[in-house]
Amino acid sequence: MSAHESMEHAEHAEHASGENKKIALLIAVIALCLALSETLGKGAQTETISKNVEASNLWAFFQAKSIRRTTVQVAAEQGKLSLGGATDEATKAALQKQIDDWQKTAARYRSEPDTGEGSEQLAERAKHAEHERDEAQSKYHHFELASAAFQIAIVLASATIITGILALAWVSGLLTLAGIAVTALGMFQPHLLPFH
Repeated sequence: MSAHESMEHAEHAEHASGENKKIALLIAVIALCLALSETLGKGAQTETISKNVEASNLWAFFQAKSIRRTTVQVAAEQGKLSLGGATDEATKAALQKQIDDWQKTAARYRSEPDTGEGSEQLAERAKHAEHERDEAQSKYHHFELASAAFQIAIVLASATIITGILALAWVSGLLTLAGIAVTALGMFQPHLLPFH
C-alpha cells in the first residue's frame, strides 16, 4: 500500500468515525425520546386503569342508590294503599308520617348536592371519570405509537453505522420527528387522532 493510498484510507476512516459519532449521538437522542414516551405511556396506562375503577365504583354506588330509592318508593306506595284502609286517626297520622319520611328519603337518594352521593350526582361523577379514562387511554395510544416510531428509528440509525447508507439515518431522523409530534399530540391534543 502506497503512502497516498494509506493517507486516503486514514481520511476515509476519520470521516467514517466522525459520521459514526453523529449517528451515535442521534441514537442517544432517540433513546431519550423513547424513554420519555414510555414513561408517559405507563403513566397514562395507570391513569386509565385508575379512572376505569373509579367509574365502575361510582356506577355500582349509583345502582345501589337506585335500588334503595326504588325500595323506599315501593314502600311509600304500599303505605298509601294501606292508608285508605286505616280507620283510626292515630294510625292514619303515623302511616302518613312514615309515607312522608319514605318520600323524603327517596328524594334524597335521587339528589344529594351537599354530599354528592345522590344518584344524579353519582351519575355525573361516573360520566366524568369515564371521560377522564377515555382521555388517558387516548394519550396511552399516542405514546405507544410514538415509542414504536422511536424504536424503529433506533434500528435504522444503528443500521446506518453497519451499512454506511446515510439515507437510513435520514429516515431515522424523520421517524424521530414523527414520534416527537405524536408524543406532543398525546400530551396536548389526545383526541385529534382517532384511537378507540
